[in-house]
Amino acid sequence: MNASTPAPAPPHEAPADWARVRADFPLLQRAVHGKPLVYFDSANTAQKPAAVIEAVDDYYRRFNANVSRAVHQLGAEATEAYEGARKRLARFLNVRADELVLCSGTTFAINLVAYSWALPRLTAGDIILVSRMEHHANIVPWQLVAQRTGATIRVAEIHEDGTLDREALDRAMTPDVKLLAVAHVSNLLGTVNPVREICREARRRGIVTVVDGSQAVPHRPVDLQAIGCDFYAFTGHKVCGPTGTGALWARREHLEAMPPFLGGGEMIKEVSFDGTVFNDPPHRFEAGTPNIAGFVGLTAAIDYLDTLGMARIEARETELLTHLTEALDAEPGVRIFGRAPEKAAVVSFLVEGAHAHDLATLLDLEGVAVRSGQHCAHPLLQFYGVAATCRASLAFYNTHDEIETFIAALRKVRTLLG
Repeated sequence: MNASTPAPAPPHEAPADWARVRADFPLLQRAVHGKPLVYFDSANTAQKPAAVIEAVDDYYRRFNANVSRAVHQLGAEATEAYEGARKRLARFLNVRADELVLCSGTTFAINLVAYSWALPRLTAGDIILVSRMEHHANIVPWQLVAQRTGATIRVAEIHEDGTLDREALDRAMTPDVKLLAVAHVSNLLGTVNPVREICREARRRGIVTVVDGSQAVPHRPVDLQAIGCDFYAFTGHKVCGPTGTGALWARREHLEAMPPFLGGGEMIKEVSFDGTVFNDPPHRFEAGTPNIAGFVGLTAAIDYLDTLGMARIEARETELLTHLTEALDAEPGVRIFGRAPEKAAVVSFLVEGAHAHDLATLLDLEGVAVRSGQHCAHPLLQFYGVAATCRASLAFYNTHDEIETFIAALRKVRTLLG
């Protein structure tokens, strides 16, 4: 079983009561435009269970204080909660807490690697290998580094079904490749990449790997020890946590060799006008006051997901994905992008004769929230020769009835569009 394949839920566990789970999410109970909300945009941001909202509220009501700067009781409680979030995330991902940098999310995390690891090391002639299906957060930082170092970007291409061309990828891992950037799960296609095998091959060739886990951590079990990458980034607001949270995991030897990315308070041991002694990792990379309340909420989110069980969550979403895909396939004129054998619950699609933005706008009037546009994946849309798509992304709190409501709304919209 590879790292992208979840372990099945223990057979003695009873099936989750998904209707009861859904009731934990206050926002899902509201209406939009006079119709019950159908929220199919969880790849953009996940909704928050009451436990997360209450945890953030509790922090501000009971122990709001800054961390690592005070000896008073409130400061101690805030620090304990913040460092507790680091330990909780470390257990969730099966890593050491001192290898986990808490930050605002994947974009910050990858930029940290780009400027603190790659910029001091890459030189003219070096290659940065990036897959075609990457989110802009795993493309643009490498372009900026390449411009400043003389390194070159090389693209790892995909097949029409949205899977990585593994043979071409292996051929592209030449001795001049110093870094490989790859998504664990594509945000547009839903493709689940075999990151364990990819990282093993890259490591064998001396290539450092950066994995974007934004669309994986919320939806499947993730064991970073099993994956074997060098860096792994994820975003908290997609994991039912607050916005402005996330983390970068890195091998300890990388963190110890990397200079700070930002300077300020907390990331230092001693400062004088003659020089500064920096703090040990991971605090070396956490300058300034962090999003303490956000990480309190993220801890609650991880606790919530763990209670449900990530394997159980993945199974539920796979079931919903099958229903949605079959329903869309039955509709004439619908084109689905991404047919990888292993997919997360993301379906990007177009309807013949309809612009993606028009489609999404009219679906919204029917109470259905989908995303339209380029999904921060311009090079991937260029591969398919389209300017934009609609994307319906599901989570465990969605229902089969919502899929039927979505299909009925889609039929109505298609009639309106002629």
